[in-house]
Amino acid sequence: MTDLKIALTASKADIAQRAKMRLAKRYGNVPMNEADVIVALGGDGFMLHTLHDTQELDVPVYGMNRGTIGFLMNEYSEEALDARLAAAEEEVIHPLRMSAESADGTVHHALAINEVALLRAGPQAAKLQISIDGKVRMDELVCDGALLSTPAGSTAYNYSAHGPILPIGSDVLALTAMAAFRPRRWRGALLPQNAKVRFDVLEAPKRPVMADADGRSVRDVIWVEIESARDVAHRVLFDPGHGLEERLIREQFV
Repeated sequence: MTDLKIALTASKADIAQRAKMRLAKRYGNVPMNEADVIVALGGDGFMLHTLHDTQELDVPVYGMNRGTIGFLMNEYSEEALDARLAAAEEEVIHPLRMSAESADGTVHHALAINEVALLRAGPQAAKLQISIDGKVRMDELVCDGALLSTPAGSTAYNYSAHGPILPIGSDVLALTAMAAFRPRRWRGALLPQNAKVRFDVLEAPKRPVMADADGRSVRDVIWVEIESARDVAHRVLFDPGHGLEERLIREQFV
C-alpha cells in the first residue's frame, strides 16, 4: 500500500493531542469516511472507543500508544509511519453482542470487544443462574460478579479475575467468576464461540447487579444474554512480529 490516506484520532490526553498535531503536519489527516486507514493515538480504552465508533466504515485501525495501557497498541514513533502501515499485519476481531433487561422492563443492547461483565451493585454478593444454549448449567453462583470474554479481551479484566488467556483464532470464550463464594473458588469455564450465554439475576431487588459491555453500563439488570456477533468484524493492524496472537502467547510467559 502506498500513498495511504490517513485519518488521525486521539484521546483527550495532552500527549495524544500533541502527537496528533505533529503527525497531521507530516502525513496529513483526512476525514474518517475518506481514509484508507485510521490511526488512533491513546491507550487501550481509547482504542476500544475508536473501534466501536468506526465499525461501520470497514477501515482498518492502527493504534499507537499514547496512554497508560497499550496491549492493543503499537509502539509510538513518528518515523516512517506510511511504511509501517504498509507492512502492518491485520487481525480480525469479532465482538460480543449483549442484550440486558433492566428492572423497568427496558431491554438494552450493546457490543463488547473485550468482555461483558456482571457486577454486584450493592453490599451483598450477587446470585446468578447461568444457562448455556437454553440449558441451565449452574442453578446458583454466589459471587462479586462474572464475565464472558473474547480472546482479544482475555488479557484485560478477565486476566485480572484469574481467567485464562485465550489465543486469537481459538473460537473459544472464557466464562470467569469474580470472588466466587458458592461454589467455592469456582473459576469458570471455556465455551465454544457460538455459545449463547444467559445470566438470570436471582433476588434482584435485594442483590442488585449491573451489566457492563466495554464501559457501556446497565444498572439493575434482571437478565443478560450474550453471544458472539459474527456479523461484526473489527480490523486491527499490528507491526510485523508484534500482532495480537504473539502478544497473547508472550503474556503467558512473563
